[in-house]
Amino acid sequence: MSRVAAIDCGTNSIRLLIADITSGVFKEVLRSMEVVRLGQGVDKNKSFHPDAIKRTLAAVEGFKEIISSKGVEKIRFCATSATRDATNRDLFTAGVKDILGVEVEVIAGEEEAMLSFDGATKGLMQSDAPFLVVDIGGGSTEFVYGHEKVEFAKSVDIGCVRMSERHFNSQPVAMDQVARAIIDIDIAIAEAASVVPISTAKTLIAVAGTATTVAAAALELEEYDRYLIHLSRISAEKVYKVSSMLQSKTKEEIANLGYMHPGRVDVITAGSLVLSRVMAATGATEFVASESDILDGMAWSLIN
Repeated sequence: MSRVAAIDCGTNSIRLLIADITSGVFKEVLRSMEVVRLGQGVDKNKSFHPDAIKRTLAAVEGFKEIISSKGVEKIRFCATSATRDATNRDLFTAGVKDILGVEVEVIAGEEEAMLSFDGATKGLMQSDAPFLVVDIGGGSTEFVYGHEKVEFAKSVDIGCVRMSERHFNSQPVAMDQVARAIIDIDIAIAEAASVVPISTAKTLIAVAGTATTVAAAALELEEYDRYLIHLSRISAEKVYKVSSMLQSKTKEEIANLGYMHPGRVDVITAGSLVLSRVMAATGATEFVASESDILDGMAWSLIN
């Protein structure tokens, strides 16, 4: 048996997965997430804010305690969009190495997409292939297409934090803000579509917090339940309705939604808009919400 730990540090959150993997059998031991907003201001300033680094390293310290108590044998730490963009990333990566003793892998968007694909499609029926996996993160969105393995992948800079900081300065959002955001998002999706055949997949799978939160809203859950959300099928019509609903609400009203994580309150409107434009561009009638994502792909990679 191999007990492994995967840490994914994105623009909005940092997440930990500890799993036991034996003879191709995956058993989750623990999942944990902290919203640290490492990418605060990175789209505009191209550097990490000192407070964002401090928050994130504090979360890493907490993860270290968990990892130490669970008998983990291998650790993989990947950082994505915000760290790719930040000119002072060394301040962050050196801090992580001091705490955990591991190197931070600042992975390219295409590798991020491949790991998300591996995590999301492991165990699914090949009769549902080809798959298009869409990972809406804080800084970027990954599009990856394939059957058993990745065939095409592209990462574009339309994450929920980036779009919120760039376009939305009020909540409810003004229609002119939405219109400008749609132009930005659609241009990026078209860029992805020039590489990835986004409209030919049999199954569209959406992973990460934006997609699963939209699924929770569409399912009308009173509280977030990852087991009800995982592999639920959400119609395009419901995605459009959830996106419109979020655009019309105040921050307080969004915060009072029982399934809403506090760290997503100010970025879920932009994230849901990205998902709605993905649905429109792909022509998909529904998406499959998956709680298995890049973290799972990272964990599997540690035993390969």
